[in-house]
Amino acid sequence: MDALTLNQSLSRFKLPTIPSSFPSQQHITLKPSYCTNRSFIVFAIQNQDSQKTLARNTNEDESYGEVNKIIGSRALEGGTGMEYLIEWKDGHSPSWVPSDFIAKDVVAEYETPWWTAAKKADEAAFQRLISAEEDLRDVDAVDPDGRTALIFVAGLGSEPCVKLLAEAGANIDHRDNSGGLTALHMAAGYVQPGVVKQLLELGADPEVEDDKRRMPLDLAKEILRVTPKGNPVQFARRLALERVIRVLEEAVFEYAEVEEIMEKRGKGDNLEYLVKWKDGGDNEWVKAGLIGEDLVRDYEAGLEYAVAEGVVGKRVGDDGKMEYLVKWTDMEDATWEPEENVDSDLIKEFEEAKTQAQA
Repeated sequence: MDALTLNQSLSRFKLPTIPSSFPSQQHITLKPSYCTNRSFIVFAIQNQDSQKTLARNTNEDESYGEVNKIIGSRALEGGTGMEYLIEWKDGHSPSWVPSDFIAKDVVAEYETPWWTAAKKADEAAFQRLISAEEDLRDVDAVDPDGRTALIFVAGLGSEPCVKLLAEAGANIDHRDNSGGLTALHMAAGYVQPGVVKQLLELGADPEVEDDKRRMPLDLAKEILRVTPKGNPVQFARRLALERVIRVLEEAVFEYAEVEEIMEKRGKGDNLEYLVKWKDGGDNEWVKAGLIGEDLVRDYEAGLEYAVAEGVVGKRVGDDGKMEYLVKWTDMEDATWEPEENVDSDLIKEFEEAKTQAQA
């Protein structure tokens, strides 16, 4: 957890504080509001003997319903809060009620097991809660900072819990409301390379940015820069951070297509190429191992790059192999190219157009 002292955003990574006991109250508090799902006025009444949530039907002034229990939960859009499905003792159909209008002890009784499981990365507890048939619990429930259980267990490095929550339908790319951090940001910031790799395999987007415009890769690099070198205590941490960065780099650069290699520098494990991206992003130095072997081979062979517009002809070359006449976007004259130098999709389009013309 050393990352807390190195990064301001991660320093706010706190598990929800949920009281284990509920002190008696010496006063009564009424909190009225209208519920959108039913025509109820909701009152949260707290006193020294009990805390009850009552609902009054606006069409029946003398008809009151007492809460039996919470039987479901759901996060509001954007993770800004929670609603709970209330089972009423008076027989009314269950209805959704915002958390602000339900007594805190009722909410805590329902939520404490869930957030305790998140705090301890307790796989067995999660399994019991998720598999409870009578409970319509939202696995993307949020705490006051908009954080989900998945974000917590990712930071704690629990691969079993990450797998369980993901299989239960948790939103892998949910961003919290206290920095815009995702589970992948948290795993990277807390130096959990196993969970980083796992989240990526589960489909997490490595390019989601936090509120400071940092991808998880940027965050990991930022932490590595401030992690002391030559300190035996920090040696294992730096190795783990470098592993996190390597895994994230591989994922990020899978999403970006290289248009051409511009330059190279270094040698051996430090060999890098300056690449130009097809999506228009800034040219960037990339480790050799992260670039397609065909691109590297062509660059080393001194080949020039051009963007093909389409195939306009084909023939059998002198060596008996197929060649295609390629029209280029930045060249006036088309050129004959061996099949291995031509995009297979362009060849397919040419053959399909030729077949249609002959039909």
